[in-house]
Amino acid sequence: MEFLDMHELSILRWVHILAMVYWLGGEWGVFQTSYHVTNPALSLEERKRHMETAYRIDILARTGIVLLLPLGLHMGKIYGFVPLLEGAGIWWMWLFFAVWLGMTWTAFFKRETDIGITVTRTEELLRYPLILALFLFAFMAFGGSGPIDVSAGNHWYPAKMALYAFALCIGLFLRLVMRRWTTRFRVLAAGPNAAEEAALNREIGYARIAAYIYWITIASVCFLGAVKPF
Repeated sequence: MEFLDMHELSILRWVHILAMVYWLGGEWGVFQTSYHVTNPALSLEERKRHMETAYRIDILARTGIVLLLPLGLHMGKIYGFVPLLEGAGIWWMWLFFAVWLGMTWTAFFKRETDIGITVTRTEELLRYPLILALFLFAFMAFGGSGPIDVSAGNHWYPAKMALYAFALCIGLFLRLVMRRWTTRFRVLAAGPNAAEEAALNREIGYARIAAYIYWITIASVCFLGAVKPF
């Protein structure tokens, strides 16, 4: 325990870097696999195998993105930016994100079932108030109010929080596309369907554009955390 207390910030920073790596690398893996998932020249079974691969890669990215926020808040507490988390507050915060992570993994294990789709939709609905709160707290911090308490020279922290919230918005869209893969492949299993194939191609086209914006956003989050420029 003494070792953990002495090196708490360093350990949190290390795990934070690992979460960021899995987030960025996982998204690239899903991006590349999507070309095979939506390729009508392949058999349906082959495409479903690629879809399974995409889901197995994506769960690491989803785990990373969920962990980044509590890790960032915990480090923010150590820096003195989040006084609300002093005392028992830090444990309640981790409990909340443990439940969120549990829902993420439940949705992964049950992804081919109606229960899995329901859990995924529920988890997505929880993101909306979280995103709004992150944007609100970040903008309030720039104005010198709210639960995030930063001084001049530390505005990189709320800026990073706002960019993370924006990344969650893009992630919601990409998750929607992946969830639709499951439902659309159920239809395609009954036989060729030109309308479903067209919808797959249209949605993956939008998703690829979103993915490029996603990577730029993730890289910007990394830059703010590493350089702390303002």
